[in-house]
Amino acid sequence: MGNPIIEQLVAQVTEQIRQGNAPDAPATIVTSQPAPSQKPQSVYTAPKPVSKNPNLKYTVADYPIMTKHPELVITPTNKNITDITLANVDSGSVVNEDCRISSQMLLTQADVAASAGKTQVAENLARASELTRVPDDVVIKMYDMLRPNRATKQQLEDMAVELEQKYNALRCAKLVREALVVYETRGILLK
Repeated sequence: MGNPIIEQLVAQVTEQIRQGNAPDAPATIVTSQPAPSQKPQSVYTAPKPVSKNPNLKYTVADYPIMTKHPELVITPTNKNITDITLANVDSGSVVNEDCRISSQMLLTQADVAASAGKTQVAENLARASELTRVPDDVVIKMYDMLRPNRATKQQLEDMAVELEQKYNALRCAKLVREALVVYETRGILLK
């Protein structure tokens, strides 16, 4: 890697994972090698939970999910994360679809982000959860249409309706409609 700070951090995290005990304390990035009698100087410390939303099923205390709740890490094909091994890939019992993230896992991560006060990240994860129901070719088409001057107002509205009615992707439809308003205001809709 070339950066001794990053290499040290990666080594520390790797060792903790090998030992099966992820740190309960917030993550700290070490910026310099301390003398034996000094504490490391940190640049970043992970935030403490700030949300008091009682509707959240999972919180920062549940993070990392894979360590604290491995039973929740299920693929869209209902395989447990422990089923995803090189041996199973070699034998053909694990295929590409088995390696995708599930809608439920994204919603779980959204809960964790919301509990940490990261509302925009939580919203992005919730939208991603909806997109797991949308075929890849449709997602790529949507991506292209959401670029400036690539779609008309009607095409974007049709996309929003399709997301709502065909895929039950209400958050994504709302985002498309918000983009439509901005694009119209800025004059970047296809004529």
